[in-house]
Amino acid sequence: MLTNYCMYDCAYCINRRSNDIKRATLSVSELEEITMEFYRRNYIEGLFLSSGVVRNPDYTMERLTAIARDLRTIHRFNGYIHLKSIPGCSQELLNEAGRYADRMSVNIEIPKEESLKLLAPEKDHKSVFTPMKMIQQGVLENKEDRKKYRHAPRFVPAGQSTQMIVGATKESDKDILTMSSLLYGQPTMRRVYYSGYVSVNTYDPRLPILKQPPLVRENRLYQADWLLRFYHFKVEEIVDDLHANLDLEVDPKLAWALRHPEAFPVDINTADYEQLLRVPGLGTKSITCNELTSQFSQPIIGINELHPERLRPLLISKAQQKRAAEEQQLTLDFKEG
Repeated sequence: MLTNYCMYDCAYCINRRSNDIKRATLSVSELEEITMEFYRRNYIEGLFLSSGVVRNPDYTMERLTAIARDLRTIHRFNGYIHLKSIPGCSQELLNEAGRYADRMSVNIEIPKEESLKLLAPEKDHKSVFTPMKMIQQGVLENKEDRKKYRHAPRFVPAGQSTQMIVGATKESDKDILTMSSLLYGQPTMRRVYYSGYVSVNTYDPRLPILKQPPLVRENRLYQADWLLRFYHFKVEEIVDDLHANLDLEVDPKLAWALRHPEAFPVDINTADYEQLLRVPGLGTKSITCNELTSQFSQPIIGINELHPERLRPLLISKAQQKRAAEEQQLTLDFKEG
């Protein structure tokens, strides 16, 4: 991180402008030197470069771009560079940064704009989606250029990513995954990351009271994200109006299977690929078929005799039940004001 100074006062951020914390800023040359020293000693293979917003978006983005440019052109840094794009910066700076970064990201932070405006009044979704579109345009244009000119320089070859905060606002998992699905519909979006909210500014009444980050929920969202990207699931199959939040006790694929007993059993000798992907325990590359046998206290004679309500407790370990129960007991007290 280039600096933890920031001009914004986002309620969920430890570096918000109104917080009385120690601040520090690295110069461009200092950050380059630190990176190269770590790289030469084989401590790191790449750099994820971010920053608080100082003065204005262009000023901050110019410094981040200068670091990436110097590392590539002066220091001959060949490692991976993930560059945080600053919402509101100019397209010229984004275009230059994209020539030196492998991946760029703009964090959407909150899936619904009304919630974002509540916790970060100085931000809006337009300031996020605009640079996303700029990066996307640059990547697509670069692909066409490289078809015509073999040695055309690359532009953000690893695409772009974004991040959403989980648990700081009232949005359901359905809201979050719907936004993720829309983002994955863009040709250059590679990853959506989910970050469980950490209660760092407990004095702010706009924020929920959490004893610990919602880590189980965060994990379930990553599992659901995997189903969207690799298992051909749609958002409405994973979450719906009756199940707006993911089950904390079982993974999303198993939860779907328990809600749809009519889809089973599946004959792996005749089922098509889409059907096989929906069987719990079957992956895109590996298969595990562990039958439910007499190891259970109540032996199961035939798999066809199982009903979801009987199958569910057999599949959930005591440790899973305990972790889910602990998270469900957390206080989500969203105070108005």
